[in-house]
Amino acid sequence: MSEIITTYEPDNSLKKGYFGIIKEIFNEIRDNHWLIYQLFKRDFFAIYKQSFIGVLWAVIIPIVSVATFILLRSSKVFFMGEIDVPYPIFAILGMAFWQFFSRGIVAASNSLVNAGSMIAKINFSKKSLVIASMGQAIVVFLVQFILVILLLIYYQFTPNIAILLIPFMLIPLFLMTLGFGFILSLLNGIMRDIGNIISTLMTFLMFLTPVLYARPQTGILAQITRFNPFYYLISAPRELVLKGTILEMRGFISSIILSIIVFLVFTIIFHLTETRVTERV
Repeated sequence: MSEIITTYEPDNSLKKGYFGIIKEIFNEIRDNHWLIYQLFKRDFFAIYKQSFIGVLWAVIIPIVSVATFILLRSSKVFFMGEIDVPYPIFAILGMAFWQFFSRGIVAASNSLVNAGSMIAKINFSKKSLVIASMGQAIVVFLVQFILVILLLIYYQFTPNIAILLIPFMLIPLFLMTLGFGFILSLLNGIMRDIGNIISTLMTFLMFLTPVLYARPQTGILAQITRFNPFYYLISAPRELVLKGTILEMRGFISSIILSIIVFLVFTIIFHLTETRVTERV
């Protein structure tokens, strides 16, 4: 009687190859689209159901930020640069794109932690939690974009027809946000300080990015902006709406390529480690 030998091998998804992993990820996302929608609804009602002001917070925050910068400019404390459109339109439009990124990063980084023991007790794709959290950023962007439309009407400013391309212009920013959201959600699950650091970092990064002011032409901030991909991902769609053209196309294309790389690399890392890491959340 021959002896049966059983060989155990570690689970190594890399044997499938990177293209196989990417295909597996997208199939998993497709198969879990209903779960993603249900998680989004749960998060949405959990945030806004017991809030008196609700989604209006998405309007209050940029208005307060813009009003502060207007006060600083009128007091000659801060120079905004040369802006040839009504400043509130320029600033609120920039804030809409920035808040899409900022809210998405914060929500995604907290998605696994906020799920609590559910991720350990129930076997489901943890990517669904991160992707569903991006719904918060989408809702905030839509509310703030309505405010932009109202400002356009108030100032009788006619936007370029390219405003219809905004959904497509958001794709690179969405990929960048989701990519960072995947890796930060893992890190936040291991080290809870990450969540607090991210909130502070987003505020600091906003002031380093020409969101509420024109791009500096000289000085250290001009050099930082030159290599800041978030600047291009925000300024390009804003320029398209206000001027119908993208002034720094090379920087925008480079930022698109970077956003794709960030999304693919961090999504693959999340896919390969989510089972092991989520056990520690």
